[in-house]
Amino acid sequence: MADENSGKDKRKGTAVPKGRFSRLMGLGGTVASVAGSMAVKGAKELASGNRPKAQDLLLTPSNAIKLTKRLSKMRGAAMKIGQMISMDSGDLLPREFADVLARLRAEARHMPYSQLESVLFNEWGEDWPERFDHFNHFPIAAASIGQVHRAILKEDTGDAVVAIKIQYPGVRDSIDSDISNVASLVRMSGLLPKELDIDPLIEEARLQLHQEADYKREAAFMVRYQELLTGDPTFWVPDYFPDHSTDKILTMSYIPGTPIEALADTDYDDQQDLRNNVTERMMRLLHRELYEFGLMQTDPNFANYQYDEDDDRIVLLDFGAAREISPEITQGYRTIIRAIVAGDTPGTFEALTQMGFMPPDIPTDIKATLLEIIALAIAPMATDHVFDFGNNDLATTIKDMAMPLAGQKELWYAPPPETVFIQRKIAGMYLLATRLKAQVNMHRIVKEWV
Repeated sequence: MADENSGKDKRKGTAVPKGRFSRLMGLGGTVASVAGSMAVKGAKELASGNRPKAQDLLLTPSNAIKLTKRLSKMRGAAMKIGQMISMDSGDLLPREFADVLARLRAEARHMPYSQLESVLFNEWGEDWPERFDHFNHFPIAAASIGQVHRAILKEDTGDAVVAIKIQYPGVRDSIDSDISNVASLVRMSGLLPKELDIDPLIEEARLQLHQEADYKREAAFMVRYQELLTGDPTFWVPDYFPDHSTDKILTMSYIPGTPIEALADTDYDDQQDLRNNVTERMMRLLHRELYEFGLMQTDPNFANYQYDEDDDRIVLLDFGAAREISPEITQGYRTIIRAIVAGDTPGTFEALTQMGFMPPDIPTDIKATLLEIIALAIAPMATDHVFDFGNNDLATTIKDMAMPLAGQKELWYAPPPETVFIQRKIAGMYLLATRLKAQVNMHRIVKEWV
C-alpha cells in the first residue's frame, strides 16, 4: 500500500482518553479550575464592595479557554455538547465567551497514529492496509466523535476515492458519564433556573449521542437520504461502501467541495445570486424534511454541508443526527406555519402553546410582549417579499425585547424533547442564511407546505 502521508504522523495527535475515570478526572479537573477562578474573582469583587452573580464569575473568556482546551482533548459527548452550546447560545452568552467556545467547532484534535492504527487493526484485522492503494494517515477532518481520512481503494475492491470516518476509541462507552458530568456543570453554573426540569432534555441528548455513535445506523439514513433525493441534481449524498464499514468505521465516496459557510467570502461571479440560490435550496430541503420526508438531519453544523462548484450541487454529509419525525409533530408545525403565513399573530401564539413551546397560563402583560415578539419574528414569512438576512436588525430587536422576560418564572418551561433538535436545525438554517447574507422570499417557500 502506498502511503500518501510519508512518515505517517509527523503532526502529532492527542490521544483520546478512553477510561471513564480518566474522562471524569479530565472534566472534573476543568470544573475545579473554573471554580477556583470563580472564587478568586469573586473574592476580588467582594473586596471592592460588589456582590457578583455566579454566572458573571463563570462566563469569562479565561474560563471559556479552559473549557475549550479540555473538551477539544476529550472529544466525545462532552465536546459535542460544547459545540451545541457554541452554536445555539451565541445570543445568550457574553460575546467574548461565545467566541472562544465557538472554536470547538474547528479545534478537535486528531488521534496519534498509534491509536488510529489500533482502531483499524481491531475493526479490519492486521491485513487492513491491503485494502488500499493509498491511505492518508493524517485526517482531512476531525470532529467530536470521530475523524475522517481520505483513501483510494484497490482496483479489485472498487478503485474508488473514499472518505473513511473512524470513531475515537472509548467514545461510545463514555457517553452516559460525559452527559452526567456536563449536566452537573450546567446546573452548577446557575445559567438555568433551579425550577426548570432539564432531565427530559438531558435524556434526549443522551439518546441522540448514542445514535450518532452508531455508524451502521448513520449509513442506513445516508442511504435513505440518497433515495429520497434521487432525481434532484441540486444535492449530492455520498455512496455507502458496506464491505469497508463496521459499526465504528463508515466508508463512503469522497468528493471535494467548498465549505458552505465559505461562500460568504468567495469571489464567484454573481456572488449574491449564488448565495441566494444555495440558501433557498437549503431552506426548501429543511421544509421537505419536515413535511415530506418525515426525516430530518438535525445537526446544523455548517461543516456538514459543502458546495460543489463543478456540478453546482450541495454536498450533504454526516447523517448521524438524522431522526424520524412523528406525524403528530409534523402536523403541529403545519398548524403553526398556517398561522404564520396568514399573518395571524394570536393564532401563531395559540399554535405554539398547543405544541408545548409555551406554558398554557401566561399573565396578560407578559403575553402582550410575547405577541409583539411573535409579530416581528413571523414578518419575513407572513408577507410576500424578499427578506434580506444580511441587512436587518430583526434578531437584535427580538433579543432586546426578550431579555427582560428571561427572569419571569412563568416562562421557565422546557419544550417537548422531540422538538428541541428540530428547532436547532431550523435555527441553524436561519443562522446560515444570515452568515451568507442571503436575500430570499421565505413566504413563498413556507407557503408551498400549507
